[in-house]
Amino acid sequence: MTTADLAHLAASGGPYRGRAVFELVDRARSDDDAATRLDQLSRLPALREDRAFHLVSLAWAAIIGLLAAETAHARARAYAAFEALSRSEQADFLAYVQAERIEDAHPRI
Repeated sequence: MTTADLAHLAASGGPYRGRAVFELVDRARSDDDAATRLDQLSRLPALREDRAFHLVSLAWAAIIGLLAAETAHARARAYAAFEALSRSEQADFLAYVQAERIEDAHPRI
């Protein structure tokens, strides 16, 4: 599937939403468009509410994937997506990734 197809699948819901997000995460390291789309997707209420597991929403998974990609573009998109979270969600996110600041978070996936 194309990056656009995956983003559409993730945004439209259904049983493959999570798989589409994780495929975009896999592509973010080498595809700036995938990183940009993950940032956009992380802002959707549906992805903020859809849990991958425990506290981790699909929006968080997208941000973690952007951070883990470790490219300048992906990290910039991760910082922007993080800033779009509520303050309480930002605090929970930082606790989850064990970082005091988003810039200090370097998760591995």
